[in-house]
Amino acid sequence: MSEKNILINNINVFAEETAASKAVAMQIKQAIEEKQSLGQPIILGLATGNTPKLVYHELVNMHKNEGLSFENVITFNLDEYYPMAPSHQLSYHNFMNMHLFSQVNILPENIHIPHGQWKAEELIEKCEDYERKIQELGGIDIQLLGIGRNGHIGFNEPGSTSDTRTRLIDLHEITRNDAAADFEGLHNVPYQAITMGIQTIMSAKKILLLALGDRKSVIIHKALTGEITANVPASYLRILPQIEFVLDAEAAVLINT
Repeated sequence: MSEKNILINNINVFAEETAASKAVAMQIKQAIEEKQSLGQPIILGLATGNTPKLVYHELVNMHKNEGLSFENVITFNLDEYYPMAPSHQLSYHNFMNMHLFSQVNILPENIHIPHGQWKAEELIEKCEDYERKIQELGGIDIQLLGIGRNGHIGFNEPGSTSDTRTRLIDLHEITRNDAAADFEGLHNVPYQAITMGIQTIMSAKKILLLALGDRKSVIIHKALTGEITANVPASYLRILPQIEFVLDAEAAVLINT
């Protein structure tokens, strides 16, 4: 595609990151409770990294202070470094347990995260099984996303096409450099990751892309007003009716909302 400057109205800009994160958490809370009222499970697609931390903090507070139950919640995480032991302090298994799962009443069997120690010869089968589990449950109800400085969603790096599914992918130089501080040096950052594909993400019934801070302003501007292209994977999202971009003022500074 090479469409430019598509008008999108589903952009919500908040004064600062806490307000933006609370708004996302509130949407997730309401969706969980709506499904509970119907006696149904809800399928959440979850993200990692700095961006969703405040969202998870708010959801934990809602659980502890407002009685929000996670018993009907089934989760599928976007990605995991490869190779990476789930017990590693920088694994996304550990991240999710630390910031959300260990603090709410979600059932362990309802948690799904790509495994960073799947055997190489089993990777294709395991990725297909991950997709199958999502589809058997009726698809993702709400997908929470961040956006990388190179426009990646999940670990769908530049060059990822809109028909991709869960797979092993090589990490982009910008992605690895952005992770270098956490890993105490670029040489410690994995070169690959397992990621849910763009087609899987785009199939979610509701997508909430959260972007915070001025570091994301350039890529947000490019994703929302530039070409729709595999070079900026997040640009695929803006033509979807179910997408909502939730930004703080710093991330939105370059766009005209």
